[in-house]
Amino acid sequence: MDWDSNNLFQDDEDQDDTFTQDREANKEFVIYMIDAGPDMFIQIKQEDEGKTETHFGTLVKCIVESLKIRIINKDSDEVAICFYNTREKKNMQESEGVYVFNVPEREELDRPTARLIKDFSRIEDKFKMEIGSQSAIIPGSRENPLYNALWVAQGLLRKGSTHNADKRILLFTNNDDPFGNIDRGAKADMRRTTIQRAKDAQDLGISIELFPLNRPGEEFNVAIFYADMLELEKEEVSQFIPVAVEKFEDLKNQLRKRMYKKRTVRKITLVVADGMSIGLHTYALIRPAIQGSVTWLDSVTNIPLKSESSYICADTGALLTEPLPRFQMYKNEMVKLTLDELSEIKKVTSVPLRLLGFKPLHCLKEYHNLRPPTFLYPSDEEISGSTCVFIAIYRSMLRLQKYAVAFYGYSSNPQLVALVAREEITSSSGQIEPPGMHMIYLPYSDDIRHVEKLHMTTNGPAPRASEEQIDNAVAMMRKLELKDFSVYQFSNPALQRHYAILQVLALEEDELPETKDETMPDEEGMQRPGITKAVQAFKDSVYGENHDFEEAEAEATKAKGSEASQKRKASAEVAAKEAASYNWSELADTGKVIDINIIFSVYLIVFLWVCTVGCRSCSRNAIFIKGLILPPRLFAAEGLNCG
Repeated sequence: MDWDSNNLFQDDEDQDDTFTQDREANKEFVIYMIDAGPDMFIQIKQEDEGKTETHFGTLVKCIVESLKIRIINKDSDEVAICFYNTREKKNMQESEGVYVFNVPEREELDRPTARLIKDFSRIEDKFKMEIGSQSAIIPGSRENPLYNALWVAQGLLRKGSTHNADKRILLFTNNDDPFGNIDRGAKADMRRTTIQRAKDAQDLGISIELFPLNRPGEEFNVAIFYADMLELEKEEVSQFIPVAVEKFEDLKNQLRKRMYKKRTVRKITLVVADGMSIGLHTYALIRPAIQGSVTWLDSVTNIPLKSESSYICADTGALLTEPLPRFQMYKNEMVKLTLDELSEIKKVTSVPLRLLGFKPLHCLKEYHNLRPPTFLYPSDEEISGSTCVFIAIYRSMLRLQKYAVAFYGYSSNPQLVALVAREEITSSSGQIEPPGMHMIYLPYSDDIRHVEKLHMTTNGPAPRASEEQIDNAVAMMRKLELKDFSVYQFSNPALQRHYAILQVLALEEDELPETKDETMPDEEGMQRPGITKAVQAFKDSVYGENHDFEEAEAEATKAKGSEASQKRKASAEVAAKEAASYNWSELADTGKVIDINIIFSVYLIVFLWVCTVGCRSCSRNAIFIKGLILPPRLFAAEGLNCG
């Protein structure tokens, strides 16, 4: 197993490494560049209720969903929406055929807002009237809308630096020959200048991504023009369309997932031996995703409020500005301590991470992991030569199947840790897991809780499973085994619903977006004959062959209810029939209610909702029965208590 040490563990701040540049970019500047030519409004299929679907309408829906997800994923990203091949023009350069869509109180390249999303979602209905569409190249004109659009997009992306932001242009079109059948000389000139404009943008660190759309009965041919503009190799041209289609589907079906900045959590030093130390950067690869914190706003201005705490002297009422002293009672005396003295007392060691030794990997159990591990990566920033020493230890641990035991000494929670070397995991799509070490937090002996033993019962020994039951359980588990399971396949349904509710409130939508709960079992797959047979065999061996009949009988008994509830239900039915035969309003007006038989009065009380108001005395109460006021004397005459 050979690695190039220069490439395997490069420093995080090495500007020559493209992977490092991606890690440092903490935001994106994205231009959605949409072709608004007449071909984009050609009907591609018929929707329900007589509506027609076009490429333009499909793109509007796709970009709206992308903007919604982008607000959740990375709220620091900034976007702009640019149409080209338009009748009207609206851009900083006053270029023909280019319209930058925006809303008031927002810059052209800025964070997406609820108003931008709402107005853009309705753009299809008023596009032809307010903006308009025109052919890519007007005969007799030297205007090149695609060139102008690239020029406008480049002007918008002058904002920010390529070191801290990724700059991208997402180009959507179904026209594989943007210059059409114009004069050959003019076409060659426009082709050359457009390719040069795209190259200039890429030289400035702006990436251009093409999303081709197929017109009805015609496949998009990227080799006509866009292969040269994007500088695609011959082998890349044949694979471009399938990859672009997959990227377009990913753009439509993005997950509502908060994207966190990839940054160093802490810089620490690993002391290997006296006089030998390694500089390390720590990263958090897995942390629980939680809902955003609540922000309090001013009820008038809607501006976020900032909370501040102040201490007031209990004796004088004066506002305290000096740091509060701490004290500890000792022999009835106050021993005052400063913050520096407290920090020094709590300090366990001056070395953050000290190597103690090595153990075989089989000694490390899964249940020894107290919380999510921390990823370690070498850095020559503080200590020169750290990468070389780290690689030597890393390779030796992999070869010998060992892990390192170290003491992680911080005043808040000093503890033992295990440093486990992990190889790089890659796939055809790129790197899945980086090479490095995982720092696993180990428990102390005080933290380990032993399993409670099942003691002998008074009726005999504790129950044990038979060999048949164990075999049936093993067979069922093998049938229900999850193939290629990964936590990356499942999203948190509670978070997805939370984000969906926020979206509905912000955009004032009528319907809650559907959220798919990926944690639900596969109902269709569970009905396969092999699985149902294995489950049934396990149930028969544990509960007996007649357990289905007994369960059905128990459910039926539960549905019928207890004997008391059945009597109450029968009384209510009789009362309902008796009450339906009387006109209660007329009886109350004529004073004949008091003549009702006492038995029927009991039925009435059981059936109707009775509540008393006022004091407990019957003489001062009125009894309400579904809006009908009955005098207390009715119940007094029958010898009944109102309560």
